[in-house]
Amino acid sequence: MNLIVQKFGGSSLATPELREVAVSRVAEAVKRGDKPVVVCSALGRAPDPYATDVLATLLGPAPNGPNRDLLMACGEAIAGAVFAEMLCALGVPAQAMTGRQAGILTDDQYGKAEIQSVDPEPVLKLIALGIVPVVTGFQGATRDGATTTLGRGGSDLTAVALADALAAKSVEIYTDVSGVMTADPRRIAGAHVIERVTQREMVELAGNGAKVMHHKAAELANATGTSYVVKGLRSNSGTAIDDDAPVDPDRPVSGLAIIPDVTFCRIIQGLTDDYDRADVDRDVLGRIAERGISIDMINVNDAGVFFICDDEAADAIRPAISDLNLALRMRPHCAKISIVGAGMRGTSGVMYRVVKTIGDAGVDIIHSTDSNITISILVPADQAVRAEQALHDTFGLGRGAVAQ
Repeated sequence: MNLIVQKFGGSSLATPELREVAVSRVAEAVKRGDKPVVVCSALGRAPDPYATDVLATLLGPAPNGPNRDLLMACGEAIAGAVFAEMLCALGVPAQAMTGRQAGILTDDQYGKAEIQSVDPEPVLKLIALGIVPVVTGFQGATRDGATTTLGRGGSDLTAVALADALAAKSVEIYTDVSGVMTADPRRIAGAHVIERVTQREMVELAGNGAKVMHHKAAELANATGTSYVVKGLRSNSGTAIDDDAPVDPDRPVSGLAIIPDVTFCRIIQGLTDDYDRADVDRDVLGRIAERGISIDMINVNDAGVFFICDDEAADAIRPAISDLNLALRMRPHCAKISIVGAGMRGTSGVMYRVVKTIGDAGVDIIHSTDSNITISILVPADQAVRAEQALHDTFGLGRGAVAQ
């Protein structure tokens, strides 16, 4: 059967008018002979009354656990019921299903549960009866039946996991922007929708700050070979993500992503005789991990340990290593800019162009890391837009632009 998964984000369901557009996309799929499975996020975003963040305020600072997850899952349950009834009103039989009813089994890490397996049978049974399943995103259940949530952006993960389990022919991720952009259009002049990117490029863009797709969902799609498209709800067009996307070495960069509000940390070694360097490296990184502090842009060498963390997590770094007799230098208010492109693999001179562009723009590079298809640089936050715009122009990312 022509089974497809259509996921609708909260911003695409925020108003009655937007919900009508969303429902029409499903009705159109049915009319053309597809068998859609719908995945819904909660309606809207804070301060909308049924948004997940608003519901969370009812419990205040309560820790993650079964009670909190049960409450957090209510937004998607409301959205699923509303969406299914709207489809029924159009003459399209539909039934809302919780993550548990849809066969999504998770571990018991409340607030950030990992999907263990997906049983496709409950969803396939509804499809066989001519009913459109409307599945609540962002949630599943433990083996004991307790409701769990998958973490922020988890509805994307629900859609990809279902598509893989159902062997769906396609996944359509509907959002309030018209696809994956070359950069954030609110910051960068000339930013526009990219027609196609590879799976790996999307993993890198999502993991480095592009908000259009949840990074875990992009990673799962890459791992399972699940192709998908990110579409604007109104335009019904967007970006195809698949490994048949063309790679042009003459245009090695596909897009930019940014993570603002990070702190650069330098832990300088050589100040103690109690440990050798390997011991220091292990202890520093181990203590940071024990405190649940997420770090990035990590570089370990003879000079010390270098990394970034969110500004809000920086205060926890110093006490974590206070008794190791190491010098800690911290620089807050930085921004991580990532330059992503499958075409840079094996292409010489890309890093030179990045460094030259940033220097010509009068921006300081504080730190850098790179991989096969991504170069990430750390710059002062107040210089980030200037750096992004210069890179966007240099690599010809504007529509119709020519690389410099």
